[in-house]
Amino acid sequence: MTTFDKREEGFEKQFAHDEELRFKANARRNKLLGAWAATQMGLSGADADAYAKEVVMADFEEAGDEDVFRKVRKDFDAKGVKQTDQQIRTTMTTLMAEAITLIKAGK
Repeated sequence: MTTFDKREEGFEKQFAHDEELRFKANARRNKLLGAWAATQMGLSGADADAYAKEVVMADFEEAGDEDVFRKVRKDFDAKGVKQTDQQIRTTMTTLMAEAITLIKAGK
């Protein structure tokens, strides 16, 4: 194996690792977002857990974060929860940072 081949293999492994971490971070963020949104809507216990799972599953509708945002926005509107789009997006950003920290810590 040449040096170039070794470098290429290293880059491919790093890319796969980074993609796996990105997937885990998105899933963790969505679960945290679902828990936060459930609290905002007055859900607790099993209902809150079920809602958090719904938010995680909403991320599989399309690429990006818009599907998750739309779900939370729609559910907030249906329940009369007063949160602006910017507040929801800011929470998503904050929770992504928290999710990354948790994953890096092995939690």
